[in-house]
Amino acid sequence: MYFLWYLLIGLAAGWIANLIVKGGGSGLFVNLIVGLIGGVLGGWLFSLFGWVPVGTLGSLATAVIGSVILLWIAALISHRKIR
Repeated sequence: MYFLWYLLIGLAAGWIANLIVKGGGSGLFVNLIVGLIGGVLGGWLFSLFGWVPVGTLGSLATAVIGSVILLWIAALISHRKIR
């Protein structure tokens, strides 16, 4: 049951991050992948500062922050390849 919950949080986080970064509407699957990887990235970054997200909102905020950072890094890498 928790696996489904993590998928839903990842999907919501990827969608919110896509709205924040002003993405071109990546789609359901890409938002899910970005949200899940962003959740791992956000959790890792928060652990470096000694912060622990608590509850559903804490997990969602961590995943959104990680997803935004992931999309920002992807944008930097893709712009360098074009030049």
